Amino acid sequence: MDRAGRFRCVWGRWLVLSLLMLSSACKVGPDFSRPAAPAQQSYLRDAVPNTVAAQGQVQRFVPGGEVTPHWWRLFQSTSLDALVRQAITHNMTLQAAEASLRQSQDILMAGYGVFYPHLDAHFGASRERSVPLQQGLTTTSSIFNVMTLSGTISYTLDIFGGERRAVEGLQAQVDHQTWLTQAAYLTLTANVVNTAIARAAYAAQIEATEQLIELQRQQLQSTEVQVRSGTVPYSAILSLQSLIATNEALLPALKLKISQTEHLLATLEGVVPTQVKLPDIRLTTLSLPRDLPVSLPSELVRQRPDILSAEAQLHQASADIGVATAAMFPSFSLTGTYGTAGSSTGSLFASAGRFWSVGPSIDIPLFEGGRLWFGRQAAIDAYQQAAANYRQVVLESFAQVADVLKALEFDAQSLQKQAEAQASAQEALRLLQANYRSGLVTYLDLLVADVQLHQVNIAYLQALAQRHQDTVGLFVALGGGWWNRPDAAGSRPAP
Repeated sequence: MDRAGRFRCVWGRWLVLSLLMLSSACKVGPDFSRPAAPAQQSYLRDAVPNTVAAQGQVQRFVPGGEVTPHWWRLFQSTSLDALVRQAITHNMTLQAAEASLRQSQDILMAGYGVFYPHLDAHFGASRERSVPLQQGLTTTSSIFNVMTLSGTISYTLDIFGGERRAVEGLQAQVDHQTWLTQAAYLTLTANVVNTAIARAAYAAQIEATEQLIELQRQQLQSTEVQVRSGTVPYSAILSLQSLIATNEALLPALKLKISQTEHLLATLEGVVPTQVKLPDIRLTTLSLPRDLPVSLPSELVRQRPDILSAEAQLHQASADIGVATAAMFPSFSLTGTYGTAGSSTGSLFASAGRFWSVGPSIDIPLFEGGRLWFGRQAAIDAYQQAAANYRQVVLESFAQVADVLKALEFDAQSLQKQAEAQASAQEALRLLQANYRSGLVTYLDLLVADVQLHQVNIAYLQALAQRHQDTVGLFVALGGGWWNRPDAAGSRPAP
């Protein structure tokens, strides 16, 4: 048998041996198990009310209802929908999160390379001068050429599963980045909707304040006539001018808040403030979503991106224990090299210059000064930390849902009372204005009614905006419905 034949025979034997070793291989370290879903069926000690109503607008809670992925469309505003879609397309934070996700996916694909043989080729050419005296020879030195062409194939025998655990950890990193991207998407849409609602509320407050100022100016004209006739003291004019100036002083602060919301929306839209084009969204034109889903706690832990992100980190910590454990055991590899050498290109492929080698190698850690042992202990500690972080995220998520459910209940009560107070204040002011023109009440009574109406109007608008924003908060607390998007088909984790 020639040398090439012997090489193929030996290589075949080692290949069979490697397959036998792989067939008996195992993965050290714990196999990851997803944390069990919570057994409780409610977020509150008290039962969630079936409906909450204010001003004839009823919101109905639907236990176990599906969360629509485009929940902001329930406000029935095409302008709001366009604003959100613009942000999804151009937001820089979301694009950065998506790039990080692609990076983690590419790192995972690179990690899969460990499961394949590594084939490398080498070519070298050099001109050398030998010194025989270095070998104890007395012959004269010589100058010669050396050309080498060789190929090496190597394969890591993952006997104890350390490499597989490492790839498992890379997959967990991909999962972690996936949920961070979903969280960025959810945060972005919520911020756009909430900021648009706040902007509309500030605009409504400015409009209410300007209407009140116009009313007070009309009162000032009437008061000036009465002062000239001698029926009212001049101090009434001064008091009314002071009240008008006080209310006018509120406008710059409200306009500043509108400017800040517009700048924030520009940032969310991915443009500079000078380029942003914002639609005119009025608070009173936003429809309040009627049917509000309430996911079960067992479903919430499989829906919320922050919980799933914490779970992925727990999975990665579990895989790291396996990697640290496998490092304490011997590592095996199989390498084969075949090549040829010569003094010139013509002699490079001559049979006399051929060389080859094949064989396994094993690295056995004997004494590491406790490095490997404590490295494994550190990995266990990291897993326990990740487990505690996961439980904390779940607790905070349940508390957030409970807070929003209670907020919606109390928002309806508050808004209803604010509406009643607004109607009463408007009627009281109307009657006092008529009585004041007839001389039946003092000017002080009229000023008190003006201030009261202004305060009630502002409080009503704030309560209305808060109810809308807490409705947004419920969809966010339930995970945003990302799993129901067409592009998310098949990406929802198994229960």
